[in-house]
Amino acid sequence: MRLSLNKFGLAANRADTRCPLPTWARRLGLFGFLFFLVKGLLWLLVPALAGLWIAE
Repeated sequence: MRLSLNKFGLAANRADTRCPLPTWARRLGLFGFLFFLVKGLLWLLVPALAGLWIAE
């Protein structure tokens, strides 16, 4: 276990600075974020395109 000083002068353990989640959990979180991002954009895009199509 190696301690070092960060820019604030506090001792930090290098091993504890990494994300404690396993790789599959981080990947699942990324895919979840991307899924809801695309879903939210489609919620905005589909009614806008439908409105443009109806207004023709």
